[in-house]
Amino acid sequence: MASPADDRARGPAFEVVAALVARARAAQAVADGYDQARVDEVVAAAGWAILEPGRNRALAELAVADTGIGDVEDKVRKNHRKTLGLLRDLRGMKTVGVIAEDAAKGVVEIARPVGVVCAITPSTNPAATPANKIINALKARNAVIVAPSPKGASTCAKLLEYVHAEFARIGAPADLVQMLPAPITKDATAELMRQCDLVVATGSQANVRAAYASGTPAFGVGAGNVASIVDETADLEDAAAKIVLSKTFDHATSCSSENSVVLVEAVADAMLAALARHGCVMLDGADRERLRRAMWPDGRLSAAVIGQPAGLIATRAGLADPATRAARVLLVEAGGTGPQHPFSGEKLSPVLAVYRVRDFAEAMETVRAIYAFQGAGHSVSLHSARDDRALELGLDLPVARVILNQAHCIANGGSFANGLPVSLSMGCGTWGRNNFSDNLNVRQYMNVTRVSRPLPERVPAVEDLLGAYFARWGR
Repeated sequence: MASPADDRARGPAFEVVAALVARARAAQAVADGYDQARVDEVVAAAGWAILEPGRNRALAELAVADTGIGDVEDKVRKNHRKTLGLLRDLRGMKTVGVIAEDAAKGVVEIARPVGVVCAITPSTNPAATPANKIINALKARNAVIVAPSPKGASTCAKLLEYVHAEFARIGAPADLVQMLPAPITKDATAELMRQCDLVVATGSQANVRAAYASGTPAFGVGAGNVASIVDETADLEDAAAKIVLSKTFDHATSCSSENSVVLVEAVADAMLAALARHGCVMLDGADRERLRRAMWPDGRLSAAVIGQPAGLIATRAGLADPATRAARVLLVEAGGTGPQHPFSGEKLSPVLAVYRVRDFAEAMETVRAIYAFQGAGHSVSLHSARDDRALELGLDLPVARVILNQAHCIANGGSFANGLPVSLSMGCGTWGRNNFSDNLNVRQYMNVTRVSRPLPERVPAVEDLLGAYFARWGR
């Protein structure tokens, strides 16, 4: 426990956060006594807070107005589908009392809450990501305090207003869901990380590193930089449509948006033609250089391009061609991988780097080189008629997810057309310096107590376990 001297050293943020946490603990003590039906009622209330069409649209409009990032209609779709998908995943799931029993092992598993969750959320999804974390936390009988990005604070506050209105209808404690008061500061966010019981961090890698360094158990996500391989067996028209759908959704604000396409030479020209039919425009020479300068004016990705439509980016880069300003996606030859080739990294905008390779083996090595620079552990996209190649990528590349023949940013976080958990936060394993490789889901928000009963003792013989070893190598 911290001493009074430690408290004073932490500054004014300590008392503000301590008051929030105290209220959260009191509310969580109430939730700890809920049965499963009451828990599911609270979850439904939080889900309807964002699913109700009028509130959904108000949140989407406020998000774009205040952050300047993304597209209102896509945010409406994201708020709806991500929340609906999460509620589908949680429906019927037991998170109270005994949740599993293995009679053969004599083990019973009991779900327990973690306590007070600190939810760090980004400006790119200022409603959908907080809602996802709030619902997961509540399903596990936790209280949650959101630390939004400063740009997303007003949207988060409006979301909580809606949550609290639903809680008032059903008589649930409002303090189960809180947020840091505005203005959001780094000191307050850091203090919340220290005082809560669990941190779930989505957003910048600086926030993720701070979460891991806070001294509190934490789940943080890795950087995205998705590459999409298109091999010689792919349905090119289908692949082009899905890549463009994914890359333009919410103006590519998702960490699961493609950032590079790796095209096998046998179909490269035909694939580029298919992409052109879906609104992609290739830049080269002086136009490519103008775009590079506009996107990285001081060596860092400019906020002026993040989550903006391709036409506006082209205008800001001084690209005069009307076709370019009408583009849905801007294409550039990558030129290589690594910090000297900024197009090989994450761009958070409808700009795609293009690589041409001899064959599938070279495609794999190109993706490996891209991820050695940025994006290790996240995911890879494959468009191919060969299922075995998806397995090969999963066996060989440093990725936690392989997405086959799907619109990547829609599929990677779980969808109604695949079996992945619906989430907006992707664990990247040790490749991405994370401690988990799942789509962040309710399992990360709960403790499990195990009751072990005695069994008849069964001690194996050494020969049973090492017989094959002895037969080959001797004793």
